[in-house]
Amino acid sequence: MIELTGIQAFPWEGPEQDRCVHGFAERQAVFAQAILDPRKPAPSGLVGPDGRPSEKRFAVYRNNVVVGLIETLKAAYPVVHRLVGDEFFSVMARLYVMAEPPQSPIMLDYGAGFPKFIAGFEPAAVLVYLPDVAHLERAWVEAYHAAEAAPLSPHQLSNVPPDDVPALRLILHPSARIVSSAFPVVGIWQLNVGDSQAGSIDIDTGGDDALVARPQADVEIRRLPAGASDFMQALQTGLSIVDAAKEGLLVNPGFDLASTLRGMIEANVIVGYELRPARSREIA
Repeated sequence: MIELTGIQAFPWEGPEQDRCVHGFAERQAVFAQAILDPRKPAPSGLVGPDGRPSEKRFAVYRNNVVVGLIETLKAAYPVVHRLVGDEFFSVMARLYVMAEPPQSPIMLDYGAGFPKFIAGFEPAAVLVYLPDVAHLERAWVEAYHAAEAAPLSPHQLSNVPPDDVPALRLILHPSARIVSSAFPVVGIWQLNVGDSQAGSIDIDTGGDDALVARPQADVEIRRLPAGASDFMQALQTGLSIVDAAKEGLLVNPGFDLASTLRGMIEANVIVGYELRPARSREIA
């Protein structure tokens, strides 16, 4: 039992306390549901300073919460916001908030399902590339908040004995994300991010495979050559260089392993390697 200046923090125990705690949890759940659903009435027991029920005050609070979540989505998906305009985005985001309210108090995690929601949002169907642009922006957010790690230098990688290279397994930076699209999403993103002057791009020019990572202070988005995305995703599952290269070759018979490895080293996304379970080395 904990006492605070002579007052017991929990003056009772047992079933009565359990019922009180359970009742409070139920009231919290009702309150949370009412906040995000305008069809629901204000929870009973809410009163204003005068002691009277206050539906209007609750409506103001409800609107502020929803607007705050919409602003969170605008900050996380600035290019999507720019592409569709503020009014369209606000309506789409409001519907998303109603469909998928936050499950965590950490707002950095909110909006992970927004790209999938956009893909099923019929009014946005004419912008066929929009869900993939959203996936790219979500990868940017995840990369920005990922753990840091020091990249492996070419000299460190050259220390691997030649006989061990076929079994070599590369460890990629924790921030590394791969986004593949049938549309030129990297070009679309570049034309609409920040203060960029919006231009035009032919969406029929082919798709982009992108590497999104934050090896240093800033998140970088790089186009990948054909086959490289499959190679890198295979590495992330734990495959060796040789087995991962086979995945790249399945997609593109012209997959260039040496060129891809050079690009990965230049992008500073290799942070370690494993030779065998008993012999591993990771650059943290």
